[in-house]
Amino acid sequence: MSPKKVDKDARRQEILDAAVRVFARKGFAASRIDDVATEAGIAKGSVYLYFDSRNALLDAAFEKYDADSRVIVQRALDGEAPPLDRFSDLVRGTLELLADTPDHARILLDLWSTDYMKQVYRQNRQAITLLLKEIRPDLGEPHATVVVGVIEGVLLQWLVDPELPIAELSQPILDVCINGLKERR
Repeated sequence: MSPKKVDKDARRQEILDAAVRVFARKGFAASRIDDVATEAGIAKGSVYLYFDSRNALLDAAFEKYDADSRVIVQRALDGEAPPLDRFSDLVRGTLELLADTPDHARILLDLWSTDYMKQVYRQNRQAITLLLKEIRPDLGEPHATVVVGVIEGVLLQWLVDPELPIAELSQPILDVCINGLKERR
């Protein structure tokens, strides 16, 4: 009998999926490679065949999330639609991505005070600042910080109260933000 052939890409993804579930459930700091291996139903050594550390697992787990997030941001920055429409698409797309990846959202919250999140926040503020300046030149990073804070606040409430319909909250966010972004009279 020949040994069972393992699809390396599928196994890697199984490990990543297990890591995301464990990190979301236990928190990154409390999670161990043993926990990920148990969740994936494999030996601890098998995890190390694909990832050399917990941090490598975390980085890999966020590669697709980061890529999806960047697509949303880039579309908002490079789109041909009017700036307010692109801003709306950015808010909707961000909330949809968070709603579609609740375990990633929980991990983001868990990493809230880390250098990783500091960089994520900086990138988000920079992108939103560029978009806001297209809407009104007098808007800047403080305004982008408020927009990020509103989205983050909704995310936090949803994680605490999963019955909150996060995907339906993009319009109320837009109602509040856009009314504040229109030209002053």
